Amino acid sequence: MVTFKRLLGFLAPYRAGVWWSLGLAAAAMVMTVSIPFLVGKGIDAINEGRREDLLLLGGLIAGAGLGRLGLTFVRRLIAGRVSLGVEYDLRKRIYGHLLSLELAFFDRQQTGQLMSRATLDLQAVRFFLGYGLVFIMQSALTLVLAAIAMLFVDPVLAALSLLPVPFVIVVATRYGKRSRPAIQEVQQRLAELTADVEESIGGVRVIKAFAAEGRQNRRIRHSSERIFTQAMVSTRLQAYYNPFIAFLPQLGLAAILFFGGRRVIDGTLTIGDFTAFYAYLLMLLGPMRTLGVSLGQAQRATASGARLFEILDRQPAILAPDEARTLPEGDGHVQFEGVWLRYEGSPEPALKEIDLVVPAGTTVALVGATGSGKTTLVQLLARLYDVTDGAVKIDGADVRTLDPDGLRAEIAVVTDDPFLFSATVAENIAYARPDASREAIEQAAERAQAAGFIARLPDGYETRVGERGLTLSGGQRQRIALARALVADPRILVLDDATSAVDATTEAAIKEALGDVGARRRRKGGTGRTTFVIAHRLSTIALADEIVVLEAGRIAARGTHEELLEVNAHYRAIVEKGLPDSVFLTRKPREPQTAGL
Repeated sequence: MVTFKRLLGFLAPYRAGVWWSLGLAAAAMVMTVSIPFLVGKGIDAINEGRREDLLLLGGLIAGAGLGRLGLTFVRRLIAGRVSLGVEYDLRKRIYGHLLSLELAFFDRQQTGQLMSRATLDLQAVRFFLGYGLVFIMQSALTLVLAAIAMLFVDPVLAALSLLPVPFVIVVATRYGKRSRPAIQEVQQRLAELTADVEESIGGVRVIKAFAAEGRQNRRIRHSSERIFTQAMVSTRLQAYYNPFIAFLPQLGLAAILFFGGRRVIDGTLTIGDFTAFYAYLLMLLGPMRTLGVSLGQAQRATASGARLFEILDRQPAILAPDEARTLPEGDGHVQFEGVWLRYEGSPEPALKEIDLVVPAGTTVALVGATGSGKTTLVQLLARLYDVTDGAVKIDGADVRTLDPDGLRAEIAVVTDDPFLFSATVAENIAYARPDASREAIEQAAERAQAAGFIARLPDGYETRVGERGLTLSGGQRQRIALARALVADPRILVLDDATSAVDATTEAAIKEALGDVGARRRRKGGTGRTTFVIAHRLSTIALADEIVVLEAGRIAARGTHEELLEVNAHYRAIVEKGLPDSVFLTRKPREPQTAGL
């Protein structure tokens, strides 16, 4: 009941439309209820030979029918407007709320599950609030008006005819209580199937590469069978209760034929009143027959609403403070002060006692085994996660005191598997700065060594890339993502194995171009761009002003390549297991803070 009341809250902005819809439905029902009464009077007029009344009664019946037609037409337009408005508001609220949630929430959720709630569950709620609720109210109004009309014609016969109604209500209520858990379970299993299908489509290349179509098909079939099994529970309930609900009013119909027919024969009830009474009873059969269906829709909407509220009630863990300030002026001076981080549900901290100062304009390489905390550390810069203890500061400001949007606008991240949207190449490059000029887009592509292959695409910068950019190679996606980061012109750049899919020659050209960009920033009065590099190529690490070695979430060592080779066995092991090139092993030490990548 609490969920149902909360669902009704979505109708608050459309109160006028709802009341108009109900009012028009009531007026249409008055017209509908008047027709059997007029028909009965017409039959009596025919039986009594009153020709002069037939034209009037026929006109009234036609007028009532036309009135019902017009009222129903307008009501449906208004109800449709309410339904679509509720759907629009729900979709906007859910999507906006999802985007407000922290990254940790999505780490624990399946995309298909979220998609199911934002589509299937939303549609169920929308249909019920926009149409189903009006249908229920209209059916209830039909029952009341028809009952009043029957009482007006013959109170005793009406009482006898309406005797099954309380039993219908009791049975329908019991059906609603039993069907809700079953329907909710069906919705959950539909969400699981959606998740499986989404995974199968997203991972189709892996599936085909390992000839796993049969295995994946069995998985989908298993999910479908679970839906079938659970849906049969709901179907059995419908098969039992719906016919029973439809059967009870037939008892009233039988009573009318028996007792009402006898009264017509005895002359205590006119044939016209009997016909009107019979029509009213038939009018009651429809609403009572569909009561189970309407309650099923209400239960489905309530079950879907509960699943939607699970998302909407999830408060974002990372929020802007009440008096959030903008990132102070600066060039990207970064401080990690006693940083600890433990992921929710994880027994061990991901980061422990991290103390690190990165002067503005410096390039720092983060090195370590998989799972040592490299990516986790740089994710703290944009406050994608909040530290468990300690503080992360940029240009002297704790990131937790800053407006997240403003903070993230100054940090650009390029990963080894970048995400591209199903849009044009130019739109993907300009994603961080939609107002970027074509000149800025093309300059960024040049620096990222992407201009060459873009020119060879069918429509150049206007070529639409496939979903997730899968029509491009891994190296091409990385270069477009790098161009996207350069267009943003951030004060801090994070390269998380960002050139792993390009060849050595292209990588060298990219690094040279990035160095030129940093030099231009220095000439404009800055210190260059602060850059964090996570890489597994030793030639990439060699370009850093400082190398930080992470081990099990801690800083194990830091220094230049030559210093670490001498003092840190862990770093020496990384170098020995890597593929060192002559440039890396023989390069001369560089002056710090000159990389400016």
